[in-house]
Amino acid sequence: MSDDNKSIHEFDFKLICEYFSSLERQGPGSPEVTLKALSFIDNLKKDSRIADIGCGTGGQTMVLAEQAPGHITGIDLFPDFIDIFNANSRNRGLQDRVVGMVGSMDQLPFRNEELDLIWSEGAIYNIGFERGISQWHRLLRKGGFIAVSEASWFTAERPAEIDRFWKAEYPGIDIISTKVKQMEKAGYVPVATFVLPENCWTDHFYVPQVSAREKFLQKYAGNQNAEDLVKNQRHEAELYDRYRAFYGYVFYIGKKI
Repeated sequence: MSDDNKSIHEFDFKLICEYFSSLERQGPGSPEVTLKALSFIDNLKKDSRIADIGCGTGGQTMVLAEQAPGHITGIDLFPDFIDIFNANSRNRGLQDRVVGMVGSMDQLPFRNEELDLIWSEGAIYNIGFERGISQWHRLLRKGGFIAVSEASWFTAERPAEIDRFWKAEYPGIDIISTKVKQMEKAGYVPVATFVLPENCWTDHFYVPQVSAREKFLQKYAGNQNAEDLVKNQRHEAELYDRYRAFYGYVFYIGKKI
């Protein structure tokens, strides 16, 4: 592959939204991983307040809601994602306690110490891990939890091709121990850290894109931006297949001191 692949951030937001809205998850993950991360959270009650930041269409949020008590607010920048999120909530009979709203993760509509749990799967990179966990800290009650999945290096050194790709996509990527130190510095006790299994990338993210991709390309036949977006996603999947030993998503769970 040549180096002329664009960063995902360079594509039209509407095209990105349409491409990913047909997927149950907009990033690597799985119901099993969501539940594993939830197993480390022990402060939730019926009146608990939970925010899922960068919720997408709510694949992980609905799993969370069906297994945890409390009220969940999903926040995402894309109105189309939130429309699907709220439809998913209604379809599962969760609309009384699971509501999605359009918003930005760097201007969240919560008061200081309002939340018992902040959740974010595969989305905090939009603001940056260190900045996100620091800014969101004030929104949590003392003893509240934060649980985020974040792209991380598994090794201190890696092949040049994958190093270049990720540093262009997400300059904040780093090794796991650095992320844990950032969590401590931001005022959390690290409760758990675990690597997401490879099937979170393959079976739950890249494989579902194959059929979605065909429909997308049929609809946008001859549209260079759409074709480039698909090329970009194929390239990312190929890189993961080659270099999965060097990086992946990691769940970081912390408790506010």
